[in-house]
Amino acid sequence: MNNVWGLILSYILIFAIIGISTILQNKKILGDEGARKFIHIGVSNWWILAMIFFKGENSVWFAIVPPITFIVLNYLSHRLNLLKAMERGGKGNLGTVYFPISLLILVILTFGVLEQPFIGAVGILVMGYGDGLAAVIGTKYGKHKIAFGKSVEGSLTMFLTSFAVAITLLLIFRVPNPFLIAIGVAVIASMIELVTPKGLDNLSVPLITSLALHILLLI
Repeated sequence: MNNVWGLILSYILIFAIIGISTILQNKKILGDEGARKFIHIGVSNWWILAMIFFKGENSVWFAIVPPITFIVLNYLSHRLNLLKAMERGGKGNLGTVYFPISLLILVILTFGVLEQPFIGAVGILVMGYGDGLAAVIGTKYGKHKIAFGKSVEGSLTMFLTSFAVAITLLLIFRVPNPFLIAIGVAVIASMIELVTPKGLDNLSVPLITSLALHILLLI
């Protein structure tokens, strides 16, 4: 029954985040990019809900349903501009589609194959909070540009936020040497975010960050 509740709450959470973002955008409390990042950060918290509710042998089959749903819905929104709060200008930017693809891949690998969902949690939450806050800080305060229009200030935000996310989860799950592993994860996530063009980082950051964490845990 937990798995069924997980599905119900998944859709409630995600549509609530999109709805709140749209309202804030319409009321001019958030700009277009702010609304998009609100959704970006908010949706990443789905992974926490997934770890709480999707349990047992068949949990992966329930956990893949929301990502698959939003791959389809986000693609339709991208093509038809259905949810303006989610979309960045330009038909070539599929970032909103890449994010649920990352979710799907990491659900299959960490809920199913590895049976260690916290590894996927680090990648997704680093992407959500790290990249989301880096974009906000970089846009507002970024004066020292590095690559792909990104800044020292944004990259520093990415590093610090990634470290905070990683160390928190590693401590919760009682992983040995959490400080060193969190530093490694933060460095790798920051480098990947820096060199990846906008949109594609929704694939590269969570997948490579989770892979890096898995390798560091093996070492």
